[in-house]
Amino acid sequence: MHSSNYIERSLELHLFSGRIMKEHSLFLEAGFTPANASFSEKAEYFKCEFEKLLCDAVKLANGIIGQGVLRSQEIVTEFTALAEKQTAKLTGIPIDSDITGMELRLRSGCAKCSDNPDMRSKVKKLNQRALFLLEGLISFKESVLRNVLCCEMFTVNYPLLIEHIIREAKLYREHVECLEKNGSLPDSSMRETECFWNRIMMEHAMFIRGLLDPCETELFSSADKFAGEYCDLLEKSRNAHDSTMTAETKELTKKLRDFKSAGAQGITQCKIRSVILPLLADHVLREANHYLRLLKS
Repeated sequence: MHSSNYIERSLELHLFSGRIMKEHSLFLEAGFTPANASFSEKAEYFKCEFEKLLCDAVKLANGIIGQGVLRSQEIVTEFTALAEKQTAKLTGIPIDSDITGMELRLRSGCAKCSDNPDMRSKVKKLNQRALFLLEGLISFKESVLRNVLCCEMFTVNYPLLIEHIIREAKLYREHVECLEKNGSLPDSSMRETECFWNRIMMEHAMFIRGLLDPCETELFSSADKFAGEYCDLLEKSRNAHDSTMTAETKELTKKLRDFKSAGAQGITQCKIRSVILPLLADHVLREANHYLRLLKS
C-alpha cells in the first residue's frame, strides 16, 4: 500500500463526503414530524457522529491534502458559514460551526507521511469509523424510504431525494472500502463517473425546481432546463457505450454551478422565495464543485 496516497485520499474523501453525510442527517431530521420523534433522534445521532468524524479528519488533514481539493470549494464555500448559522436558527438543530472555521484555515502541502505509521494508524481508524457509521446511516435512510413508500411516514423530503442520498452514501462506503482494501480509490472510468454524477446533477435541478415558490417562474424554468439537459446527457451516454461526454458535461456543469452559486447567494440573502434551507443550497453547490474537479482531473 502506498501510504502517502492512502492517507491523502482518505482525508480528502472524509472532508467532502463526511460533511455531506452529516448534512444529509440534518436534512432528514428537519423533515420529520412530531409523529416520528424517534427518527428525529436517530438522525441527530448520525449528524453528531459524522460531525465528530469530520472534525477529526480536518485536524489530521492540515498540511497533507492537495491544493486542487482546497481550491475546488468542495469542502467549504464562501456561503457555508452563513448558511449554517441561518439553518441552525431556522430549524433549531445545532450545528458545530467551529468545524467550518477550521476548514477555512486548512492548508495544503501533501506532506510526506509514507513513513509515518502513527498517521497511517489514525487514518485507518478514521476509515473504520466511517464504515461503521455508513452501515448504520444507509440502513436508517433505507428504513425511512420504506416507511414513506408504504405511507407509514410523512416527511417533507421527497422519496427521490431519499433514494438520492442513499446512493451518495453507498458511493462513499465503496470508496472507503476500496481504500482499505487497495490503498487507493476505485479505478472508475470517466464514463462511470459521468453517469453517476450527471444523474446527481439532474436530480439536484429537479429538487430545486420542486422546492422553489410557484411565483419564482424564471428560476423554475432554469432549473427545469438543467434537468432536461442532464437527462439528455445521460441518454447520450447510454447510447454511446464506452464514449464519454466530458467536454459537454463540463460546460453544462459549470453553468449549473453558477446557477447554484447565485441560488445560494439569493437564499442566504432572503431574496429567493422557496422552501430550500440555506445549507441545502450550499450543499448542492459543493457537490457541483466536487464534480467539476473530477471532470478536470
